[in-house]
Amino acid sequence: MTDDDLIGLVQTYFAAVDAERMDGVLATLTPDCRFSVETHGVVLNGHEEIRSMFERLWNNHAVVRHDQFTFVPSTVTGRIAAQFQVTNTAADGSKSHKSNCNFFTVRHGRFSAVAVYMAGANTLDRAGATTPRIGEGKQQPPSSPMLDHAGSKTP
Repeated sequence: MTDDDLIGLVQTYFAAVDAERMDGVLATLTPDCRFSVETHGVVLNGHEEIRSMFERLWNNHAVVRHDQFTFVPSTVTGRIAAQFQVTNTAADGSKSHKSNCNFFTVRHGRFSAVAVYMAGANTLDRAGATTPRIGEGKQQPPSSPMLDHAGSKTP
């Protein structure tokens, strides 16, 4: 995959998340994908646990939006980091804002691992998921120059 392919896969994933299209989200993930929220000790394994997490997220918010992306793709390692802003709108119209960074690992054109680093309260809960042991699941960011959403290198 090229840098543009990696970025496109992340964009496809978040477009499906924001549109609440479960089929689109799962199409970007391998069936055995490991989805972790590293900042809150949450680990989900496979489509069913991930599906349940997204259903809870969408049921608990009127709108979920991700924007202002910066990407760091690494075609050599098959990984990509994405830094972005999140706006969650509650049913009463109140909004919460977060700054997040996700690290994605790609296998055969789909994400085999997603590691989320989330500022603030956790909105991706673990109901039905497994709890990691201390030290499990820590992923290191890929070493690659920063690219902004237009693909330009930044310091």
